[in-house]
Amino acid sequence: MNFRLIAYLVAVLLFCIGLSMTAPLGVALYYGDGSAPALLGSLLLTCGAGGGVFFRTRGQEDFYLSHRDGVAIVTLGWLAAGLAATLPYLLSGAIPDFTNAYFESISGLTTTGSSIFKDVEVLPQGILFWRAQTQWLGGMGIIVLSIAILPFLGIGGMQLYKAETPSPVVDKLTPRISDTAQALWKIYIVLTIIQIFLLMSGGMDWFDSICHTFATMPTGGFSPKNASVGHYQSVYIDFVIVLFMFVAGMNFSLHYKLVKGNVRQFFRDPEFRSYLFITAAIILVITIDLYGAAIYKGIFDACRYAAFQVVSIMTTTGFVTADFEQWPVLSQQLLLLCMFLGSMAGSTGGGIKIMRIVLLLKHCYLEIFRIIHPHATTVVKLGEIPVPQTIMRSIWGFFLLYVGIYIVATVAMAALGLDMISSISAVATCLGNVGPGLGSVGPMDNFSGVPVLGKWLLIFCMLLGRLEIYTIIVLLMPGFWRK
Repeated sequence: MNFRLIAYLVAVLLFCIGLSMTAPLGVALYYGDGSAPALLGSLLLTCGAGGGVFFRTRGQEDFYLSHRDGVAIVTLGWLAAGLAATLPYLLSGAIPDFTNAYFESISGLTTTGSSIFKDVEVLPQGILFWRAQTQWLGGMGIIVLSIAILPFLGIGGMQLYKAETPSPVVDKLTPRISDTAQALWKIYIVLTIIQIFLLMSGGMDWFDSICHTFATMPTGGFSPKNASVGHYQSVYIDFVIVLFMFVAGMNFSLHYKLVKGNVRQFFRDPEFRSYLFITAAIILVITIDLYGAAIYKGIFDACRYAAFQVVSIMTTTGFVTADFEQWPVLSQQLLLLCMFLGSMAGSTGGGIKIMRIVLLLKHCYLEIFRIIHPHATTVVKLGEIPVPQTIMRSIWGFFLLYVGIYIVATVAMAALGLDMISSISAVATCLGNVGPGLGSVGPMDNFSGVPVLGKWLLIFCMLLGRLEIYTIIVLLMPGFWRK
């Protein structure tokens, strides 16, 4: 492994994160909220650390980036980014405890949205802006952002892209990987600007519009309001955010194809159709359940609140407009199921991903079919495209690891003192990068009461979920470090 190159690229990443603190610093100065010194200090410390390592490791001749180097850079990059993201919280006094500060920063960067804050509305605007910005940077991936600039450093980035992109199949849209990263970021930025404009048109001020958009497009869920999006009690705002959460939960390669005018392929994509069908079906069932239980006055309100919560959790965003712990048990169980399903592969969302679920179900069906027709030649297909056995093995391995880690982590959380419902949902929501859970970590509660060891376990789960498990697990294997 090329440790000097790894340190060099992580340093570049840290320097970029430090520069990104300029935006919240500007917000703090605009509002005069007192957080400017902390943000300036964080900026200088992060840029100084990144710049110092950069100048000590530059100048080497070997710029070859192996797959192992890519995996190490991605994991270490996220860990280092999390440390840098804690500085504004610690230096401002918003979160004086390191464990809580790291939990909040990793939750933001991994776009989980689980928070330790009991009252976010007392925080300075500069800190709230930084909190939202960590999600926006983590959404498309701070590593993918780095790929866009790696050509200027003379380094290829396919290994980084393969390690960071949350998808079982890496979709390279253009011949050059840096062009792919830039294309994805352009779409991401354009959608961000459109949503900010639409939210401001609905009566949100510019600050709240940016913060909520920075949490919607990366499917993050941090809100500057204690009641989340429910604070506004606006049908229009609910509709806009539901629309953009759904869009953010789609594979960004589909957005790229749509921009290129390939509308037919957009709607023929089998994963998209499954994503749309599953989401609509769960919304319908919960709407009927809520209406039958007379939770809301009419069918429209039942559908409105069902649609928002389902899309929010299905896309692993985590915004809320209702206390779904007061809903019937069937509705709560379906929302818990959504935490596992997740959104489409290649999106900013988390969870197992619809593509994996569809392929696993097809594989199970074919196994039953082979019992009936043992001599038939069958193969799993996604649409009309045969899926290689190597990918199916990878998907089964991922699924088993996901379930195994979930069970072990849930038992560990229970051992640390959490009740059954809280343990089950806390791990599900962090491993799936969702945000709110049930019980003591429900939509109207927070994670401040989780024991210290439990918070570190959930931090590990958030990183596993964001980096698709394999990227981190492989670092723990002794064989990874052998030559």
